[in-house]
Amino acid sequence: MSEPASISSGIAERYATAIFEIAKESKSLPKLESNIDDLRAALAESAELRDVISSPVLARADQAKVMDAIAKKMKLETVVANGLAVMAGKRRLFVLPHLLKHLSAMIADDKGEVTADVTSAKALTKAQSDKLAKTLTARVGKDVKINATVDESLIGGLVVKVGSKMIDTSIRSRLNSLQNAMKEVG
Repeated sequence: MSEPASISSGIAERYATAIFEIAKESKSLPKLESNIDDLRAALAESAELRDVISSPVLARADQAKVMDAIAKKMKLETVVANGLAVMAGKRRLFVLPHLLKHLSAMIADDKGEVTADVTSAKALTKAQSDKLAKTLTARVGKDVKINATVDESLIGGLVVKVGSKMIDTSIRSRLNSLQNAMKEVG
């Protein structure tokens, strides 16, 4: 991991721990999980929001106003809204994606779940996703939540990451292996 990414992750982890502990004490983890999903979706959809959290030119007060407006519009939990306000005041909003990732992991761990990052060439159907989750649950021994993404360059197959383990059954990977084997022969 590069040093700046490691620093960002460390900063995000401290904020995530504080927000998680407060939410757990107030028994609002389900609402916190919903807020995380909403914020993640907002970041994915809005280039303007990504610009606001990463802009070094925007004043702290302006970032705080934007985050306050977003918190009110999205009806975020008080702990999340306050966390975003503190992060804006300290110019730490750039770690928001890391924060969401850490919070998701903490909530999943608290619920006894593990998240599997699944990349496929085409979007998985509900039946495929459920069958994959059931198979992974049997293999891992914990409930598995699937985080699915689509990458058409895979051509076919799946790339599944659970924790530090990765299973790559994509056609692109197999073609690359075949290409390497042919280079060794010729």
